Amino acid sequence: MVDAARARKLADRIQQVVAEMLERRIKDPRLGFVTVTDTKITGDLRDATVFYTVFGSEAERADTAAALESAKGVIRSEVGRQTGVRHTPTLTFHHDPLPDSARHLDVLLAEAKARDEEIAKKAEGAVHAGEPDPYRKPGDEDQEGEDDLGEIGAGPSDHAGRSAL
Repeated sequence: MVDAARARKLADRIQQVVAEMLERRIKDPRLGFVTVTDTKITGDLRDATVFYTVFGSEAERADTAAALESAKGVIRSEVGRQTGVRHTPTLTFHHDPLPDSARHLDVLLAEAKARDEEIAKKAEGAVHAGEPDPYRKPGDEDQEGEDDLGEIGAGPSDHAGRSAL
């Protein structure tokens, strides 16, 4: 096994090389607006997975996937040249669903905020049922408790109801 720090460094370098290649050297018209988001590499440094996002429609996403697949050999040889490792890892490209999920969560949060504001508007001027403050406070004495103190022999008692005096 290889040191995890070395694997992470190699993955970062592969990500840089792939992003640079896509920006400057790959001139495939099917390639859309691509962003390389992450790269993961196996512990033996043999296989690298490159995660990417594409700004655009589902058709543009499919075209970009095809362009990346066809340019995989050129990109891999450049990765091997720039990293200098003995065995250049095979490259696999995966569309990264994380930005789409984040966008979906943003929409859901906006809907929740709008509903909260609507409920807050409806609650303006509303009055709670019952007393304004239903909790007892120190110093408030219950009328029923005062009647019990007037009995003969009333005083401190233990839990069994016997007089503690």
